[in-house]
Amino acid sequence: MDKEQRLKVAVQKTGRLTDHSLDLLVRCGLKYSRGKDQLLCYGENMPLDVLLVRDDDIPDLVQEDVCDLGIVGANVVEEKRLGFIARGAAPLFIEMQPLDFGRCRLAIAVPEDFSYRSPRDLDGRRIATTYPNILSRWLRDGGIAAEVVVLSGAVEIAPRLGRADVICDLVSTGSTLKANHLREVETVLESQAMLIRTPLPLSPAKESWLNRMLLRIDGVQQVKESKYIMLHAPRAALAAIRHLLPGSEYPTVIPLEGNPDKVAVHAVCRENVFWETLEGLKAAGASAILVLPVEKMLA
Repeated sequence: MDKEQRLKVAVQKTGRLTDHSLDLLVRCGLKYSRGKDQLLCYGENMPLDVLLVRDDDIPDLVQEDVCDLGIVGANVVEEKRLGFIARGAAPLFIEMQPLDFGRCRLAIAVPEDFSYRSPRDLDGRRIATTYPNILSRWLRDGGIAAEVVVLSGAVEIAPRLGRADVICDLVSTGSTLKANHLREVETVLESQAMLIRTPLPLSPAKESWLNRMLLRIDGVQQVKESKYIMLHAPRAALAAIRHLLPGSEYPTVIPLEGNPDKVAVHAVCRENVFWETLEGLKAAGASAILVLPVEKMLA
């Protein structure tokens, strides 16, 4: 296929979203080749190529129509969007849908010995961050007069270096904050991975493949925590067992040959299936319980 008809997707080169983003595309059916140290993954079985770039560059590449799609954190998308608006320019990328990975939050963190009761305690303080636009909006909305100190990295050590009093940085597990004797006090923005696209019209071939990819992404995300459960159960226990199946709609009930009092039950459970769930099913009369992963599903 003409390379101009191939979809180009920008993905974080290295970082917390890289493996999840590539895994999502693979689960959507993509097979790709990538040479050592190459930043382009060539789709072998579909007209889709992956560019591996800095996450901060992804909205710009979509904005400039270098890439048709991008997978990037909502924190980066929002920071870029506010930056464009501040410069009087309209952001030329469209937020398509959230993706179910890369969850984190942009948070205010203070030194452990900092006396903090409310956001008003930030008045007159210096706050170090790599997200000045988001932080400035949050401060403005809260009527807080603080100085925003823009750093390109290592924000968590700013208080120890005397560069700032507190920080505003991404938090996932909180282990980095603890290692630097900081504690989280306010959430500025909840974030997760997002799919964005160019607003410019795509060719019919590209638009067709984009729609197919969106359908496949939905199919992958629907079953991320889903399990397929098969079991045998007494007919008299069906109501109780149906109630115990987590996130299931209507299970399939199949008669068992030669045993009119028992049935086979098959169900897709769209929530986590814990050991306690299986123990509850067994206590209700279920037997021969089998739990299988679900790879993909189209409604």
